[in-house]
Amino acid sequence: MGLQQFERRLERLVEGAFAKAFRTGLQPVELGRRLTREMDLHRTVGTTGVISPNHFRIALSESDADRFTSFVTALTNMLRDAARQHARDESYSFLGPVEVELLADPSLGPGEFNVAAEVREGEGGGPTGSLVLADGGRLVVGDEPLTIGRLPECDVVVGDPNVSRRHAEVRRQDGQFVVVDLDSTNGTTVNGARVKERRLADGDEIAVGGTRLRFEAS
Repeated sequence: MGLQQFERRLERLVEGAFAKAFRTGLQPVELGRRLTREMDLHRTVGTTGVISPNHFRIALSESDADRFTSFVTALTNMLRDAARQHARDESYSFLGPVEVELLADPSLGPGEFNVAAEVREGEGGGPTGSLVLADGGRLVVGDEPLTIGRLPECDVVVGDPNVSRRHAEVRRQDGQFVVVDLDSTNGTTVNGARVKERRLADGDEIAVGGTRLRFEAS
């Protein structure tokens, strides 16, 4: 599923302003296939389940790196999403945020590339979780809870009169992640169900007022 979504997103990218760069030479989908293969090859069994690499360094020839320069941010974002989706499909977990680096290597010829995959622990060395905001931004849940509410000092500031000043928070707790409603006026829901406290699973949707946030265990 992760690679299929990655390929569909690439097709849309190719139809746009970057079509010329995809006509010949190394195709970005090859990078996605190798990345997910490296996840499978270097997975390990840990105390919390199967652990996958979460940091990837992709070395390209100088000519291929130049071709990808104009859309490198879009490409690395798609590669990160492909890794997260592959982890969901295979029930892998990460110990830190998923990161992808594209680097030029003068020793490589056109069409050649290498992928180095490793496990890198995130803040505090525990499991990693993120809140994905409506604009696509991402906040990592570290040792301190992420607060959601109207107050400017909240980590996720929501300008909605139906949201309390300090409405809810997402915490890392006993190796898992939970959302806790902070006695808000209008309540907090997870996947449509009102909750006081709820353990979060990858892909859960948290709603406060009219704002929706997605939890990702990566």
